Amino acid sequence: MSNFGVIGLINLLVVIVMGLYFWNLLRQQQGSKTAVGRESRREVERLRAMREVSLTKPLTELTRPKSLEHIVGQQDGLTALRAALCGPNPQHVIVYGPPGVGKTAAARVLLDEAKRNPLSPFLPDAPFVEIDANTARFDDRGIADPLMGSVHDPIYQGAGPLGVQGVPQPKPGAVTRAHGGILFIDEIGELHPVQMNKLLKVLEDRKVFLESVYYNPDDPGIPYHIHDMFKNGLPADFRLVGATTRSTRDIPAAIRSRCLEVYFRALTPTEIGQIATQAVERLNMECEPGVIDTVMRYAQNGRDAVNMVQLAAGLAISAGLRRLSLADMEWVMESGQHSPRPERRVPEVPSVGAVNGLAVWGPGMGSLIEIEATVIPCRQSEATFNVTGIVDEEEQSDGARVLRRRSTARTAVDNVRTVLLAKFGVDCSHYHVHVNFPGGAPVDGPSAGAAMAVAVLSAVRGDQIDNKVAITGELSVHGAIKPVGGVTAKIAAAVEAGATRVLIPAENWQERYGQRTDVQVVAVRDIGEVYSLAVERPDGQIAARASVPAPTAVAAASQ
Repeated sequence: MSNFGVIGLINLLVVIVMGLYFWNLLRQQQGSKTAVGRESRREVERLRAMREVSLTKPLTELTRPKSLEHIVGQQDGLTALRAALCGPNPQHVIVYGPPGVGKTAAARVLLDEAKRNPLSPFLPDAPFVEIDANTARFDDRGIADPLMGSVHDPIYQGAGPLGVQGVPQPKPGAVTRAHGGILFIDEIGELHPVQMNKLLKVLEDRKVFLESVYYNPDDPGIPYHIHDMFKNGLPADFRLVGATTRSTRDIPAAIRSRCLEVYFRALTPTEIGQIATQAVERLNMECEPGVIDTVMRYAQNGRDAVNMVQLAAGLAISAGLRRLSLADMEWVMESGQHSPRPERRVPEVPSVGAVNGLAVWGPGMGSLIEIEATVIPCRQSEATFNVTGIVDEEEQSDGARVLRRRSTARTAVDNVRTVLLAKFGVDCSHYHVHVNFPGGAPVDGPSAGAAMAVAVLSAVRGDQIDNKVAITGELSVHGAIKPVGGVTAKIAAAVEAGATRVLIPAENWQERYGQRTDVQVVAVRDIGEVYSLAVERPDGQIAARASVPAPTAVAAASQ
């Protein structure tokens, strides 16, 4: 056999082997496609079967507000939020308020309203992207960041065809998905400081820039759209609505300065009763007398009320009934270990040394506080002045240092002693004086100064203080009533507690206070005016006066 014949035979064998090899690869590929297709069909059938199973909606979803009329008790907050979002120049907003009062629902509803406004820049398809700051955690290596977005580098599994070619791929985050709409961040105060700083940059630039060590701007193999993303950034022109249950001092000043601040208050028992009634109606059920009252007494917010109704309805339906019983609702309270809402009411009758003060204990949340004082004449060497129930020391932090100082409430006590002597001639060095703030909630801040002075002076003179009057205001050493914060929330708390008159500093006066029909709001300037109004009844009569022995008489008797 010639050499050419041997070479030809070898070539033929090589071709046959290569053909068998590639034919086998083709069979394996076809078999893999068949197996993948068969597995895909099974998964599609499984998904279709799963989608055919649909449970009934929970009551919390059925009662979710669909319009502004369904949001209970937040008229002031809704007005402010509408002004911020529904105009031609919508603003970034931070909404403060306790949980379960409708912050998320209000943002959703107002976006729909803004879309209907021809002056609003929100388009009809403007997105509403919701993210929870507690779960929006990012990876230090930049692999994943659900808020800002990330880059899928080619070294990571699942990079796809572009990854095989060594192309990094930007993946948009929530800030880009919210482009042209609203980005709602629940519990925004829980964001990591790094995320907060990145978010501030996005709010300024209205775009987000992503980085990757694998990106080469001179690589011609990278598609144009990838170059465009890295060079010009991903669009992120949205309006931020952040919700938080924290106080204003817990939110970084940098984010607060870029946002309007709106306050949602805690719901009153009456408003919680409205939500519970709506929940019962959505279930097409009835309830026995006392069921709604029980919910009003125990539920802390609207979400609690709906959950209580749903659980009690489950008990009734299990028994074949369409009526919520009081016994079932009481069992719900006991099994859930719910505690009654703390209700502060004005006293039933006027009394000596008892004054209704006012305080703010959260964003937009006021409270009536009891202030009671007693004085016992004694020798000057035995005099004491005790105050219980207030904060003795407070901290202030600017992020870099923490400053501990004597509380402003304790300072207000010293102002009271000075004013009583200078304005009324009452020398506290002749008495055992005890001022107490009962209720278990320590008082902080100077706004109780005027009320403390009235309580002590009432105990000294024996004048009964009108039980329907509530007082707030800082007391200066000259007896002037200085302005305080949270007046609107304090007035609302006084009305809820049953007060008919509220004395506020003149510098806090607003014309709308004079238009209220549910309470008489009076502006005061000095402690003498406050005391006269506190002991005077609405009918113009002076309250009764008890007999209190003078300190000189007690001292003489003891000698």
